[in-house]
Amino acid sequence: MTSVFTRIVRGEIPAFKLYEDDLTLSFLDINPAARGHALVIAKPELPGLLDLPPELVSAVALTTQRVARAIVNALKPDGFNVIQNNGAAAGQVVFHYHVHIIPRWEGDRSVKLWRPGTASADDLRAVADEIRAHMQE
Repeated sequence: MTSVFTRIVRGEIPAFKLYEDDLTLSFLDINPAARGHALVIAKPELPGLLDLPPELVSAVALTTQRVARAIVNALKPDGFNVIQNNGAAAGQVVFHYHVHIIPRWEGDRSVKLWRPGTASADDLRAVADEIRAHMQE
């Protein structure tokens, strides 16, 4: 099934575009968490970060930085979040790689991040060992 983002890339669905190049597209989110909430997508329909080749990861990161800079210059927020969800458990709804840029103003409460937990040094050491055992170049 073709994603809504692929349909936007093809011009089948309108979008308020902010930036476009050969590999990426940025447009305003139609259900914004804040004024100026933008999306940056990879044009190829790939579901998540681990599915992208390195050159596409780089292209999306560069477009994200470019659009974030424009948002900051235009809207003068106090800060911004860059959020990218992978999988339904992480909150991904459209399974076409995309990054959210959400402008933030002091006290806006538009995005609730995580609640910090606790971990012992032994727990941290064990999980670090597990992850390092699976690192790939």
